[in-house]
Amino acid sequence: MPRSFLSVMDANPVKLYYSIGEVSRLLGIDQHVLRFWETEFRELAPLKRKGGRRQYRESDLRVIRRIKKLLYEDRYTIEGARRRLRAEGRGDKVEDRSSDATAGGATVLKEMRRDLLELKEILESQ
Repeated sequence: MPRSFLSVMDANPVKLYYSIGEVSRLLGIDQHVLRFWETEFRELAPLKRKGGRRQYRESDLRVIRRIKKLLYEDRYTIEGARRRLRAEGRGDKVEDRSSDATAGGATVLKEMRRDLLELKEILESQ
């Protein structure tokens, strides 16, 4: 028997605001990490109520998911993820370099090694 619309909504209710504890559980990110990300990414700015209690909106959750993907899956640094988010926010065309880190990474390292060996030879000959 198919589930009714109401039973689906009861299983996953849509909320206007989420506490930091709820966001932590929903997205699998420690609360201290969420607080740190607030200091590093201006795109993440939950509302703060009396006593400094944070209230995250759905838009904040989208930003957190994006940051999590950039850092944990695509392996960006904090600075790289920050630049990427800002570029996306401005609507800039952003090259996806996530595959470069895996597929082209070996090529880049080989080129760097070759350049360093050439530099070493130059320095040794002087």
